[in-house]
Amino acid sequence: MLLDVYLPDRSGLDVLRALRAPGHHHVDVIAITADKDVETLREALQGGVIHYLVKPFQFSAFREKLESYVAMRARLAQVQELDQDEVDRIYGLLRSDSTVSLPKGLSPTTLALVVRAVRAATEDVSAVDIARATGISRVTSRRYLDHLARSGAVGISMRYGSSGRPEHRYRWTAQPREAAPSP
Repeated sequence: MLLDVYLPDRSGLDVLRALRAPGHHHVDVIAITADKDVETLREALQGGVIHYLVKPFQFSAFREKLESYVAMRARLAQVQELDQDEVDRIYGLLRSDSTVSLPKGLSPTTLALVVRAVRAATEDVSAVDIARATGISRVTSRRYLDHLARSGAVGISMRYGSSGRPEHRYRWTAQPREAAPSP
């Protein structure tokens, strides 16, 4: 749910408290506000807000919050068992500043280019496919795809041919795909 803290008829924080009352189904909340008061932020975080956007903000910041939320939910749907590394990976998907967690040698600009290409694909893609679509080398596209796979943003499958090594195939995990059977 997108929830503005300042609503015309009541406080968004009141709505948040009502959502968290016993007997209500859990709803994930992204708060949007012009309020820069730290107490408002504290109350929103205590109420379980996933993201908090302060107005004015660019659409790209909003889109990034939504995409990180979708990636986190998709990753949660995939995992069967958690260890601390997996928990850290899942929470890391909510962190929107990708430059903080990028390994040495990866740039945010190239990462964004690779992400757009993978997301635009209508089927699983290879590093060669991404290299062709973006104009970067196959080795570079593979490094970025492997980083995205480690973060949980893309899934990997293998395509086995008649000879040679199997080909890694990548897909954006946050895109709606055929529903998998429940475990």
